[in-house]
Amino acid sequence: MKKKNLSVKKKIHNFYSKRLDDPRIKKIYLKFKKNLSKQITNSLCVAVSGGLDSMALSFLTKCYSIENNIKVYFFIVDHKLRKNSTIEANLVKKKLKSFKIFSKILTIKKEKTSKNIQSFARENRYKLIVEQSLNKKIDIILTAHHSDDLIENFFIRLLRGSGLKGLISFSSIKSKVKLSDKIFILRPLINISKKDLAYISKNTFNFNVNDPSNFEDKFLRVKVRKLISNLEKDGLTFNKFKLSMKNLSKSNYAIDYFVKKNINDNSNYLKLTKTIILKDDFLKQPDEIVFRSFSEVIQKVGKKNTFTRGEKVERLLKYLGSNNNYSKKTLSGCIIQKIENSVIISPEKG
Repeated sequence: MKKKNLSVKKKIHNFYSKRLDDPRIKKIYLKFKKNLSKQITNSLCVAVSGGLDSMALSFLTKCYSIENNIKVYFFIVDHKLRKNSTIEANLVKKKLKSFKIFSKILTIKKEKTSKNIQSFARENRYKLIVEQSLNKKIDIILTAHHSDDLIENFFIRLLRGSGLKGLISFSSIKSKVKLSDKIFILRPLINISKKDLAYISKNTFNFNVNDPSNFEDKFLRVKVRKLISNLEKDGLTFNKFKLSMKNLSKSNYAIDYFVKKNINDNSNYLKLTKTIILKDDFLKQPDEIVFRSFSEVIQKVGKKNTFTRGEKVERLLKYLGSNNNYSKKTLSGCIIQKIENSVIISPEKG
């Protein structure tokens, strides 16, 4: 390597090491490092939005990659929802490059949607990153979700009528990506506050882009953010919230145990026809056990990456529990039929 290149490399490494001399940044980095080091992985990528959270994540991940000499990919998604999105994406790429972080811009095709705009952008962002991850054999996607996001998502799901599993699902540091069972999402900042990430962002790259939708009251997330701000004035803290989530997780673990037991004891899988037969007792368990067990069976037979929408499952279970329930039904790639005291679930052909 040429002396000039060695000098540049040393200068960049010095930038990161000097920032880690800051006690507050060092403390946050050690927490981030602990969360990340627990996960065995071949390669990583970082989802970069350009917000202060993801810029802080980029800094922390770069430090980790230097310390551990690992390859990390950085992906910026140009969602095309705002007229300045392409300009912003290029600004973020340029800024990261000045700190020897080389990134790639992934562009979402502009199209009209009847969906929630933020939900549409999120789904397509993950789709593009997953495609890149599969091509480059990446098995972990790092996201900048932090403790404030955890609380926000709890209240959003509560307002939407989510059950226990939905309320706590975001709290796990690691979860499978819906689009592929080979890739996981890792949230190494989930126990770090937005204030801490803002401090890192300001005292390292000192650059971020602002999403104006974060201040528009028409979005549920913005309304929930204001609600939480008021609750904090009345004593809500992350530690108290974390304790509640821990208790809810224990309850969820107990339910999962009985879900597995119900499937093992009260269903038979016919490997040759890839059909599952539910015994009479399968549907006689408590409602939540039946709902989750049935959802898992449908997902397995239908070979789907995600669970079927809850309302559709509820409707079908209500039908199976009625007296006039002997006609065939279809759901998520499955054919469901009640024959005497058993329910036969088989894959749709085609």
